[in-house]
Amino acid sequence: MDSSRFRAPQRGSRLGAAAATAALALAATGLLAAPSSADPAPRPEPARAEAGALPAHALVGYLHASFANGSGYTRLADVPASWDVIDLAFGEPTSATSGDIRFSLCPKTECPNVETKDEFKAAIKAKQAQGKKVQISIGGQNGQVQLTTTQARDKFVSSVSAIIDEYGLDGLDIDFEGHSLSLNANDTDFKNPKTPVIVNLISAVKTLKAKYGAGFTLTMAPETFFVQLGYQHYGPGQWGADPRAGAYLPVIHALRDDLTLLHVQDYNSGPIMGLDNQYHQMGGADFHIAMTDMLLTGFPVKGNTANVFPPLPPEKIAIGMPASVNAGNGHVSPSEVNKALDCLTKNTNCGTYKPHGKWPTLRGLMTWSINWDRFNNGEFSKNFDSYFGQ
Repeated sequence: MDSSRFRAPQRGSRLGAAAATAALALAATGLLAAPSSADPAPRPEPARAEAGALPAHALVGYLHASFANGSGYTRLADVPASWDVIDLAFGEPTSATSGDIRFSLCPKTECPNVETKDEFKAAIKAKQAQGKKVQISIGGQNGQVQLTTTQARDKFVSSVSAIIDEYGLDGLDIDFEGHSLSLNANDTDFKNPKTPVIVNLISAVKTLKAKYGAGFTLTMAPETFFVQLGYQHYGPGQWGADPRAGAYLPVIHALRDDLTLLHVQDYNSGPIMGLDNQYHQMGGADFHIAMTDMLLTGFPVKGNTANVFPPLPPEKIAIGMPASVNAGNGHVSPSEVNKALDCLTKNTNCGTYKPHGKWPTLRGLMTWSINWDRFNNGEFSKNFDSYFGQ
């Protein structure tokens, strides 16, 4: 997530023709009807009650809690009230396959103004008293987590539970990047995954959700490579493509009932094909509109019309964006942010891409990061507050 430590997978363009053919077939069957503001995308399920604990429109941000970079260290108590969900970055494993997640505050040598652990815990309670959610984010660019065994799965559950309990946190954010998730060659159905790292992650998160109950917040921040690229590629395939392509889809699908928010990182991304069968690139509203429309409309995985990833409710979707030009590739100006929100929630101010519905209950925005937003004089959060009248 941290752009100074971020690795973006290379995007392929194979299977483009197959995806185009599949989209034509979808249109013919009515699964991808012509865009219409009067005919919103199907809603397969209502938002779950626990998602209602968030404001109607929520702002999610990552706080650099365990490290510093050019944005400077921000104490949790100093995080502005605009932020509704605060993700503590990051909990990281002792080794890639151990499942043993650890979290500690930034060392004083790196962050001279870091608070004590007691002050940090008090700040968590204060934020929660204000109705904010504070959760641990696992992974990031450096935190490769591969739950290859049931032992690693169980260690993940116990170690993450220990962090949540010690700090009194509200939930968990899954920010697995790099080589944390990939698919085995024989794993072709996102509804019935077989790959151990996928199956064990799903099992671990379900165990945590069952342990802490309905109020436990669960969010995910996958890269586009692991989600929307699944429209064209899923796992290694017959041509030996990147096994990570689309690898988040089985996790999202298996946990969709438990999920509070999905906020895909619409940044540090290569070109991704949208449902219009055109490649979309970062840098403007259209990229956010096209990528978000895929989540809200659903799409055939690897172009297979018999294997459609179902849409998610808008209440469970936030759009991931960089807070400033320093935070990551793909930063857009506030005016472009607002164009994307206008188009998706009102069907106005749309550009070349026309979404397949109108979703006024879209939950909100996520950004990397709270620190970079403060570094940029709060431009991102102030624009969010202004747009939604907060």
